Amino acid sequence: MIRFLIRRTLGAAVILLIISAITFFLFYVAPRDPARVACGKVCTPQTLNLVRHNLGIADPIPVQYWHWLEGIFVGRDYSSFGHCSAPCLGYSFQSQTPVLSLILDRFPTTIGLSIGSAVVFVIFGVGTGMIAAVKQGKALDKIASSASLIGSSLQIYIVGIIAMYYLSDQWHLLTRPNDHTGFTQDPTAWFGGLLLPWLVLAIIFTANYTRMTRSQLVETLNEDYVRTARAKGLSRRTVFFRFAWRGAMAPIVTIFGIDVGTLLGGAIITEQTFGLHGIGALSIKAVRDNDLPMLLGVILVAAAAIVVFNIIVDAIYAVIDPRVRLA
Repeated sequence: MIRFLIRRTLGAAVILLIISAITFFLFYVAPRDPARVACGKVCTPQTLNLVRHNLGIADPIPVQYWHWLEGIFVGRDYSSFGHCSAPCLGYSFQSQTPVLSLILDRFPTTIGLSIGSAVVFVIFGVGTGMIAAVKQGKALDKIASSASLIGSSLQIYIVGIIAMYYLSDQWHLLTRPNDHTGFTQDPTAWFGGLLLPWLVLAIIFTANYTRMTRSQLVETLNEDYVRTARAKGLSRRTVFFRFAWRGAMAPIVTIFGIDVGTLLGGAIITEQTFGLHGIGALSIKAVRDNDLPMLLGVILVAAAAIVVFNIIVDAIYAVIDPRVRLA
């Protein structure tokens, strides 16, 4: 297991390096010059060169990328800002603020949105799928299957707007989404501010988990080892949870790891729909402002979240399914 995790960690580091390099070099394909944008309307050639030097983009592109990598591990010195301690992701071109501090400031909103919604849609999705599998062919199974098809066809920006209009503005059942209050400041206000996005995400994601859980359980319940367990006289509950359920959970864990990693990387559409200020909103601002350090930092965080959760999922396989062996 340790050797497997080491290999996956090294592979993840290579993936993150490739992603950052591609993003860095593609940035300069864009027609907008970040130095000219930061310089303003009245910009002389001398001022433009000074801005380039202050932003750290006067050197050749490979040299800039090397300095950026160097800053992550050992820190970096800036002529305008002084020393930036490791891990240094640079300074935003627009706000002249350390990228890492901006990301850490926005990350609690994304974490709360992601983890809270994940708990809701896994509980409802897996639970409904289990009931549908047990009641296969009956009315409850048909209702759950039909509802999952409808739910998977919905879009967050449509459901979110409708939910805010009726549940918050018209009926006043839930407070309008906001991220002004942190969990440590007022847990009740924090919970109320994110409850509506959690429910909307749950509607979208629960459909996928219901359909996946049902199909996997129906297939697993017909496996030879499950029929053998029944033939030995084990109780229905033992057969279901000890054999069938564990065997069917591997694909569910896979999509769960991908979904949570993607949400932690920045649920762009969700945050824009509900007006939340997380990593997704920060990434859109970075693209709009042509802000390379900010864009690189957000992409690195998003890619790292997805990669880390994939590693965790692979490690969990051996626990939930004894048929899986890690070489």
